Amino acid sequence: MNARPVGKKQGTGFKVDVSGFVQNHSPHSRLEEAAGLARAINLDVVHQEIIVLKNPRPSTLFGEGKIDELQSVIKEGDIGLVIVDHNLTPVQQRNLEKKWHLKVLDRTGLILEIFGERARTKEGRLQVELAHLEYQKSRLVRSWTHLERQRGGFGFLGGPGETQIEADRRQIRKRIENITRDIDRIRNTRELHRKARKKVPYPVVALVGYTNAGKSTLFNALTGARVMAQDMLFATLDPTMREVKLPSFGKFILSDTVGFISDLPTTLVAAFRATLEEVLEADILLHVRDISHEDTEAQKKDVLEVLHELGVETEMESSRIIEVWNKLDLLDEESRQVRFNALKMSKDQIVAISATTGEGLSDLLEHIKEVMSSSYSEISLNVAPEDGALLNWILEHTQLISRTVDHQTGFAIVVVRGSQKDRGQLENRLKGLRTSIIARRPASSGESG
Repeated sequence: MNARPVGKKQGTGFKVDVSGFVQNHSPHSRLEEAAGLARAINLDVVHQEIIVLKNPRPSTLFGEGKIDELQSVIKEGDIGLVIVDHNLTPVQQRNLEKKWHLKVLDRTGLILEIFGERARTKEGRLQVELAHLEYQKSRLVRSWTHLERQRGGFGFLGGPGETQIEADRRQIRKRIENITRDIDRIRNTRELHRKARKKVPYPVVALVGYTNAGKSTLFNALTGARVMAQDMLFATLDPTMREVKLPSFGKFILSDTVGFISDLPTTLVAAFRATLEEVLEADILLHVRDISHEDTEAQKKDVLEVLHELGVETEMESSRIIEVWNKLDLLDEESRQVRFNALKMSKDQIVAISATTGEGLSDLLEHIKEVMSSSYSEISLNVAPEDGALLNWILEHTQLISRTVDHQTGFAIVVVRGSQKDRGQLENRLKGLRTSIIARRPASSGESG
């Protein structure tokens, strides 16, 4: 268990890391991560420490002696906000606020604050508000405006001069219902866009990984885009997609997604499910890892757990997951050698790169091409004149390479590129029809269609 108080924007801050249970991440790493989360919304961390709690109190988490000790630190530092890097119960949060006479946030609340400040698209803002409302249903409504002394608010977070929000659970539920309807409409629009893309069905490659693993830097390196890429937790929140030309194959769509983190609030996983649908639909997942981080293995486990929660069976679908060991440039020679030895011994699909320097990017593209070539193939079909509905389905779900007509028979000779899933659906649709598959071969080199 971890807890950290953090502090004011442009002033003071306070953070404590409390460890007492088995974790994948080291206490020191969790402490630094909590400080990074606080700084991500411009909070100044004045004090931080690690405290071991053997018997957490149901009412306050901390014992009375520790509460008094922290109270002294709070007074000396003129601290206005305490962040506990652990999920507090509503009772614990309320009692700590009463004892310390200031606002207390837990890990979930802090992450929601970051997402609220970073969301830019309408959908992203709605999803964050939905997650925040779900989180607040069992908490004091007064806590909605807790940052009004520190910075301008994000709508529901309140801001300077704003009157206290007075709303009961019925009003919260009503707002949740309205937001859910709005998100559903946006989701339907995205589905229409996805269907439109399938008419020119380039493969989709989605970047996933722990926050600050370098996904956006890799995205920019592969696409030439200028997506925000900083040494900062949750620098990217709203999804971004770009077209990438793959030498000797064709094109694919690269999707950058929000980073994952340990103990990611379930409300956020649920709220951002629509945004992360691209991950579920992707042909290939690039799991980007900060291989220089001391907790890189723990971060990997966290990412795989979130993917599993989203519905990606990582073991069963390992053929479409490429692990990208990023930030080689931050390793010394000895550490690099250790990593490369481990890479040679691994049976997984792994490519080592530095998105910053460009090292290994050509190897990554080659590996993507190999995976796509094994998943996609060119299919030639003789489509009977009466099978117009089938021809429309083929053109909507596969990538057209060529189309000619045999004027003697009236058959359309169609050559398309499709995935294994497309081929399976196509073969099922051919049952009982005169249309037939006349040839199948691996996806051709060179861009066509």
